[in-house]
Amino acid sequence: MRKWFNDFFYYSRLERRGILMLMAISLLIVLGGEFYVRLRAKQEDNTADSLRNRQMKAEYLAFSASVRKIEKEERDRYQSNYTKWRNEYISPVFAPFNPNTADSATFRRLGLPAWMARNILRYREKGGVFRKAEDFRKIYGLTEEQYAVLLPYIRIPETDTVARHPSLFLAKQRDDSLQQAKLQKYLPGTLVELNRADTTELKKIPGIGSGIARLICGYRQRLGGFYRINQLEEINLDYRQLTGWFRIDTSAIRRIPVNHASVDRLRHHPYLNFYQAKVLVEHRRKHGPLKNLKPFALYEEFTREDLERIEHYLSFD
Repeated sequence: MRKWFNDFFYYSRLERRGILMLMAISLLIVLGGEFYVRLRAKQEDNTADSLRNRQMKAEYLAFSASVRKIEKEERDRYQSNYTKWRNEYISPVFAPFNPNTADSATFRRLGLPAWMARNILRYREKGGVFRKAEDFRKIYGLTEEQYAVLLPYIRIPETDTVARHPSLFLAKQRDDSLQQAKLQKYLPGTLVELNRADTTELKKIPGIGSGIARLICGYRQRLGGFYRINQLEEINLDYRQLTGWFRIDTSAIRRIPVNHASVDRLRHHPYLNFYQAKVLVEHRRKHGPLKNLKPFALYEEFTREDLERIEHYLSFD
């Protein structure tokens, strides 16, 4: 039995080498299989990560494309509205005109819309006078393009270029000297707070009567307050004669909460038109609450001067 066992399990040196080689090969196959499985799993993970990255990139590109599409639609809509607005003008017939005497029909023939003609007539009814061609640019709603077209046709006679009598008011105005005489005037050196003075206090300043006092208070109400004295020139007053009588407290200015105000509320401010108000509200809707006016420097609806003026009348709370 023992002999049989030894004969059965006896291997020659060559056979033992073969067995060892087979065991080594088997071990390599097992380890190689394990390595392959792990490598394959890692490759699949990398492939999955790459696929997720591609999906995220595709989603980002789709989102960017949708944003650009929305912005393009908004620009197209603004352009469409602007074109529609321009089409409201009648076919113009250009001819020389005096803006101080022209009637609404004349302004309409020049291509101005009815509402702008009414603005001009209302301005004249309040005592406004165009003393030089550049004054016509101040008409509310008049664009630079319209002004450039009409400028060669503006004719203002010399009688309209100077004041008809010594007055702070640069335009024609009723004589209220009798009313002024009834009030005790302030002595030189007295300072009046422009944003808080009522008509009674304003009339105590030499040269200011009831008409000018009402004009100042009315325009101050529309603006929300003054931030510098030369704004009085916007209502045709010679502010240089008033510099020594007024001081200005800008904290008294009533500001518009731009993050809550509607288009209609914004467009009624003298320094904002409908399209500017629309841009402010749309930008707020798409990008969240406004913190300042810097983004609007890139919009064609605003000039640098527009932003500098309106900044004094907006709050960003």
